[in-house]
Amino acid sequence: MSEIIDSGWPVLDAAHEALRGAVRDLSDQDLGRPTPCSEWNVAQVVQHAAGDQLAYASCITGEPGPHYDPFEPSGKLDGSPMDFLEPSVSASAAAWATVDRDAESVSVPVPPGSLKPEVGAGAAALDAAVHAWDIAVATGRPSPLTPGLARPLLDVARQIVEPLRQYGAYAAAIEHSGDDDVAALLRYLGRDPEWTP
Repeated sequence: MSEIIDSGWPVLDAAHEALRGAVRDLSDQDLGRPTPCSEWNVAQVVQHAAGDQLAYASCITGEPGPHYDPFEPSGKLDGSPMDFLEPSVSASAAAWATVDRDAESVSVPVPPGSLKPEVGAGAAALDAAVHAWDIAVATGRPSPLTPGLARPLLDVARQIVEPLRQYGAYAAAIEHSGDDDVAALLRYLGRDPEWTP
């Protein structure tokens, strides 16, 4: 396995590790399982998550992005799920490692097209972490979302998610009171924390 690249953004590194952990050791049977993304199975969520990370890298570096539409994933992975995922996650981490924290903005693949660096890295982390959760719960694994990860991601989500809902990237928020940080994040993103296959 290749050396893990440190992006220099702790929330993104934690989210990338959550995504790797969710994808590591997936079986062929796992790939066909339904997920909280109701129209996609596990393989499609893996493909989507990889494509999104590569899209973030592409916006920063100008290198090519995914050769497929991450929002229309076929579910056909070249090689093992980890072999498919890792190059995109590594490219994202390497790209974010070049971003100056003091820059006014950084190019991102979500509206409005650029964000403050800290928010942009958080947006990439949000995408990786929530799809890690999708894959984990779909395959009967423990949630990779911790309160320490969910808390900063909820702050980022509140800054970027509303414009994305109109494109179908996130469902409407689910109103509920008394949630912990993880459940509050999931409900804000339109996911049921109690979802089961």
